[in-house]
Amino acid sequence: MSVESNKPPRDSCCSKLKLFLAAMAFVYFAKAFGGAYMKSSITQIERRFDIPSSLIGVIDGSFEMGNLLVIAFVSYFGAKLHRPRLIAIGCLVMAVGSYLISLPHFLQGPYKYETSMTPSSAINSTESILPCSSNHSLTDVDDIPDLTARADCEKAAGSSMWIYVFLGNMLRGIGETPIMPLGVSYLDDFSKEENTPFYLACIHTVGILGPMFGYMMGSFLAKIYVDVGFVNLDSVTINYKDSRWVGAWWLGFIATGTIILLSSIPFWFLPKYLPKQGKEKDQSKSLELATEAEQDNFLPDQEHEEKEATFQEMAKDFIPSLKRLFRNSIYSLMILTYLVAVNGFMGMITFKPKFLEQIYGQSASKAIFLIGILNLPAVALGIITGGFVLKRFKLGVIGAARVSITASLCAFCLLAVQVFLHCESAEVAGLTVTYQGIPDISYEPQTLLSQCNAGCSCSMKQWDPVCAYNGMTYASPCLAGCQTSTGTGKEMVFHNCSCITEMISPSQNTSAVLGQCSRKSNCDRVFKIYMALSVVGSFISACGGTPGYIVLLRSIQRDLKALALGMQTLIVRTLGGIPPPIYFGALIDRTCLKWGTKQCGGRGACRLYDADAFRWTFMGLIIGLYLLSNMMWGGLYRKLVQRQKKLALREQAKEKGLEENRVNGHANINIAQNKDNTDKESTI
Repeated sequence: MSVESNKPPRDSCCSKLKLFLAAMAFVYFAKAFGGAYMKSSITQIERRFDIPSSLIGVIDGSFEMGNLLVIAFVSYFGAKLHRPRLIAIGCLVMAVGSYLISLPHFLQGPYKYETSMTPSSAINSTESILPCSSNHSLTDVDDIPDLTARADCEKAAGSSMWIYVFLGNMLRGIGETPIMPLGVSYLDDFSKEENTPFYLACIHTVGILGPMFGYMMGSFLAKIYVDVGFVNLDSVTINYKDSRWVGAWWLGFIATGTIILLSSIPFWFLPKYLPKQGKEKDQSKSLELATEAEQDNFLPDQEHEEKEATFQEMAKDFIPSLKRLFRNSIYSLMILTYLVAVNGFMGMITFKPKFLEQIYGQSASKAIFLIGILNLPAVALGIITGGFVLKRFKLGVIGAARVSITASLCAFCLLAVQVFLHCESAEVAGLTVTYQGIPDISYEPQTLLSQCNAGCSCSMKQWDPVCAYNGMTYASPCLAGCQTSTGTGKEMVFHNCSCITEMISPSQNTSAVLGQCSRKSNCDRVFKIYMALSVVGSFISACGGTPGYIVLLRSIQRDLKALALGMQTLIVRTLGGIPPPIYFGALIDRTCLKWGTKQCGGRGACRLYDADAFRWTFMGLIIGLYLLSNMMWGGLYRKLVQRQKKLALREQAKEKGLEENRVNGHANINIAQNKDNTDKESTI
């Protein structure tokens, strides 16, 4: 009878643990989906609000700023409260943040990109225009004399609307805070110790599907014009390959907000505590061996209420717990190692689409798609492989550390090779080459002027590139010296361009079409080699992710687990999430050759970079940071081995003491027995 009565609770708790595991996998998918889509939309947001890379880095770092506000308190106090319900509340906050990010699209006017074409010539006029001889109403608009007019223009353009994106992303960071520390500690508390690595690997593997779909959606929406459904697309003279193009970035945040909202539902129905997995048959035995949180599950309601700690009692214990945590040298060194590695990773993942666009001539849409369809599946396979290796070979802390270090070193070697793979820079007259076709990088706008366009009254601030039939790109039809044009919209062709004849080997055709010229054909081969190395490196690096995480979990006291994970998230995301996009972006801005011009004047987003300077700056920073993290891994491994030796010696001493006690005990028993026998003999 008792056996039958014990079966329903066992099935129920097992199903609840499985429900929590499935819910955690889905919420990891949802938050990664939203985070990856945010990364994939960085370029579109930068262009839409005409802001430099350094400011887009601040916006990207606002997610970590949101984490910084609440992570320490959520991790410490949340561990003593209803963890599943706090995760559900966090999902709601994340959804609100996603919706807030999309709000500027509905508040500001239509997107107006810089162009030398008038609306009439772009839409319904086939009459010839004279680019070279016209004075261009869109000239040096920086010098607006009337400050009131400037303010009205700024308001109409919605230039400060990026603040909504900043605040929305910060809300996403606040909402994401409870998921990792509370979810992982909840799972580790109530699952078998040997199952935890496999469960974590499963959650992270499902979670990595989120970035795949996020980047794929980002790639798809990058090809759809931002004001689709609101403007006549025939009037748009640019395509998705143009550096002025802005995709429908706002649609993705509505989709991600809805998915995150759905992921919160299961957590509302999960209990505060679960019995320890594998100990459901004997609850009395579980009560003796379980942690305090597990024991509360089996205590009567009245006694459970008495054990609830007050906020003041929990706050009083917070500082001592922190001191005890950071006295753990393994934990402190591991946090520093993660911090350096995350700096390199965050800088790389934030600006990698721009890197592929500028170095290898890929469109923003294709760059995002390739990252999502190639790199992220490799990461997913690497994570599950690392978890499988731990479970298959039953590796301890030292074994897990060896796997993680080996993976990190191999990935670093592949990364170092990638810095030497590149394509020839785009040929843009007056910026990367002279008008005669001689390579010459110039950061000065005056080099855009030449004898061939001296009498055209051209603006040096415009960026409306045209591609000549000789393979040279010119910053605008005017700077190309074009005299006439035919066609409308994207099909417009410019003729009699005087600067085309300035080439060392002049082309017979002096015409040009809208858009920037493509790179030379050999770039495709180099790009394929780069992507192959990048995919293999992503897989190898991810193989060390789960083992490294297990090293962290097994190096801290059980009662400090949630706090340790929370502090790790706080420190790594604060110092490893906020600064990298900012200083990476600021250094990348220094390699800009041609800045765009805002609608109301002033410097906008960068249109063209010095490819070689960009490559050495971007890859050099990443390689330097990963080199430092590998050196720190070496010191960490040495500490782990020393601690393991001390524990082994302590165990040997303990076993020796027990053996001596056992021998002494037997000797005492023999002495007592001999004494009893002697007493009996004497009595007889």
